[in-house]
This record gives sequence, structure tokens and C-alpha cells, in this order.
Amino acid sequence: MSLRLGDIAPNFKASTTEGEIDFYEYLGSGWGVLFSHPADYTPVCTTELGRTAQLKDEFAKRNVKVLAVSVDPLDKHKGWVNDINETQSTTVTFPIIADPERHVADLYDMIHPNASDTLTVRSLFIIGPDRKVKLFITYPASTGRNFNEVLRVIDSLQLTANYSVSTPADWQDGQDVIVANSIPTEDAQKKFPKGVKVVKPYLRYTPQPNK
Repeated sequence: MSLRLGDIAPNFKASTTEGEIDFYEYLGSGWGVLFSHPADYTPVCTTELGRTAQLKDEFAKRNVKVLAVSVDPLDKHKGWVNDINETQSTTVTFPIIADPERHVADLYDMIHPNASDTLTVRSLFIIGPDRKVKLFITYPASTGRNFNEVLRVIDSLQLTANYSVSTPADWQDGQDVIVANSIPTEDAQKKFPKGVKVVKPYLRYTPQPNK
């Protein structure tokens, strides 16, 4: 199955390091990040899950719940968590899905045979409260993901969902955002009381609304 932006993220039930979960029930009414790693007890994956654990408060304040998944069995996950906590000076509390039957991996197209026909690649899905796929990115096994970028994208997606704005290239939290083209300038000036800067009729900036 190949998922695209705007598709409904498939639900599933799975065994995890935090017990049995139903994906939709776990997410509740919030946002979700589901990401795969190639294998337990490997160096890059250890740093990635450690970094995710370190950012627990950042995900929480954005109402985002995180889950990791690989095709390793549950007992292997549980042993590896001890290594992650020790080497990355953190505590992993988010679920790591055991997927030896490749159920979740196949639902989310996380196994790319030309990279590996047995291991999951580094895919990451951001899922909105409407259960739709808002973003997905895939990295090779050799490259660890930038989780600050994941947080940046979540901030951008949540601004779009709440304020009818988009974010320009290299945008960082606190910087000006772009007014949606669907809003006439006259209406935009009323909607965004901090002001609207018109560079071109199709390029209009306003200070970040939630700051």
C-alpha cells in the first residue's frame, strides 16, 4: 500500500513496549508521529529514538503522540530500550511497536526492497486529528533524521490548520508567515490585526498569529 498526502492513515492494533495499543485510540483527538527504524541494537537508530525521548515535552506541548516501529520482536525492543536510555541519557516512554509479521510496515509501505527486502527504512508520518496523512519523509539507513525539523514541520502544519496561513522557506517558529491565497487582501487585513505586508498580490506576509 502506498500512502499519499491527504490519505486516511490506516488504523491497526499492535504489541508495543507500552502494552497492546489501538493506533487511533492511542492518538485520541491529537496529532501523531509514526516512524520506522531499520533495526534494534544499531547505532543510528539508537541515537534517533534517544533524541525522540529527549524531546518528550516538546511533542507533548504540541499535543503530539509518538510511536516507533521496526520488524524486531517485542523482547528485543525491551532489551534495547535499556541501551538507549543508558547511552543517550534519557528515558524512553513512547511505544515501540513490535512488527515481526510486517503488518504495520506493509500498511505504511515502510519496506523498500531496493534498499532492503527485510528491514524497514527510516519513514516518518505526521498524522492530523482528522486521521489524514499530513507529511511523510523517508531517509536511508545511514542518515539519522533531524527531529528539530520534525517539530518545525508540526508547528507549520498546526498553524495552517488553525489560522489559514502557510510558512515560507526556512521558516522558524516566531517568524512571519504567509497569508493563504484564498483570502482577499481586504479580508486578510481584518483577519490578521497585526498587519499584512503585501509584496505581490500573491505574496503577503503577516506576523505569526499565535505569538
